[in-house]
Amino acid sequence: MIEHSYGRAGTGLAAAGRKAKQADEPMRVRSRVLAALTAMAAACTLALAGERPPDIVDATTVIPDLALDMRYVRAHNFVGRPIAGYRVGKCFLTKRAAEALKRVQDELRPRGLGLKVYDCYRPRRAVDDFVAWSHDRADKKMKAEFYPNVDKRSLFRSGYIASRSGHSRASTVDLTIVPLPVPPQPLYDPSAPLASCENPMGERFADTSIDMGTGYDCFSGKSHSAAGGIGAQAKANRGLLRTLMGKHGFANLSTEWWHYTLRDEPYPHTYFDFPVE
Repeated sequence: MIEHSYGRAGTGLAAAGRKAKQADEPMRVRSRVLAALTAMAAACTLALAGERPPDIVDATTVIPDLALDMRYVRAHNFVGRPIAGYRVGKCFLTKRAAEALKRVQDELRPRGLGLKVYDCYRPRRAVDDFVAWSHDRADKKMKAEFYPNVDKRSLFRSGYIASRSGHSRASTVDLTIVPLPVPPQPLYDPSAPLASCENPMGERFADTSIDMGTGYDCFSGKSHSAAGGIGAQAKANRGLLRTLMGKHGFANLSTEWWHYTLRDEPYPHTYFDFPVE
């Protein structure tokens, strides 16, 4: 009898506890939602204000021997002119991404190799510039090099151009591997005939990269990280880049051998618009 009475009392206490917990649950949910909204609002305000947070740094302050070939500050890119928001050829990344990239560089250096970046942080206004360009059907002056076998009308639909880019979150980088010491970078001559980015190495623009099977920003199936139709050495080079970047926390975009995003990026939902200057 005593045990039975105790069991009933315990059941009552447990039920009361459950009711109290259920009563508190909406408050906890509201608190979590409020905290998340506050954090998102702060991040959005920062992005809309065009301010660079202190933890987004010039990557060369972390990796002094990082090679730079910042394509969008000059005319040698798929648009054929400097892109909005790029005022200097600098690579801005979150400090976390830059430090992870340094670890990749540290592994390559003893092999006589190093990293070269083509693009790092990308302002929102640059992405908007790409989108506007993609709708200008008449502007095809760089087609022969960067999208020789793709109709410009399909670039947006096929995912080559997007209305938002992970680059604007400052933890995504486009890069390749170069020999050390880095050979002199050939100058782009806008008056020279364009060579297809799909051509074999030696027949496309020579940009100091080891052979990756295609040029940078090549809108082609051959640019897919696991694509066929490229040489054995190019496949091995892509594999080396993918292995080292993955080891140090970066995920590859499967359609672009050069494109990597830090998995643990600090600003996964924020798209910044401060200029590269």
